[in-house]
Amino acid sequence: MYRFLLIFVLSLLVFFTLDVLVPVEKAVIDPFNAVLAWISAHVISLFGGDAVSYGKQILSAGTGLAVSIERVCNGIEAVLVLVSAMIAFPTSWKHKVIGILIGTVAIQSLNVVRIISLYYLHQWDKTWFEWFHLYIWQALIVLDALVVFLVWLRYLPRPAPPSPPRELQAAV
Repeated sequence: MYRFLLIFVLSLLVFFTLDVLVPVEKAVIDPFNAVLAWISAHVISLFGGDAVSYGKQILSAGTGLAVSIERVCNGIEAVLVLVSAMIAFPTSWKHKVIGILIGTVAIQSLNVVRIISLYYLHQWDKTWFEWFHLYIWQALIVLDALVVFLVWLRYLPRPAPPSPPRELQAAV
């Protein structure tokens, strides 16, 4: 348990330190936010919406209202917590990599739903937008990371039970 906590906390420190560095923001975070905006605008358009993306912003061509995907709106923090937990858990690297890939897709898929819902909430009512943005969706994204981790734990192979000592094997 102590090993898990130590690796988990150290991983979080390393990942979140990297996450706040300006070169990482310019080279990774900002382009990732633009991709999220592009994906979200295309999904909105697929269902008849009038959204277009410009960089990390999603703009309504009809109303002119826009939402911008900023640093903490991209789900990366939840992914970093999940990755840290999976790295810290004692299992094979094969299972860790599979869990990290599936978990990242699950968190980012929910995050696209989050972004789209916030885009529509912003068009409808600014107060509801702020409330969902700051409270509901933040909690749901973190909860998603926890659920993914728990489901991943459920599907990990169980270690074989230890065999009884030789003295007991001979007696049976």
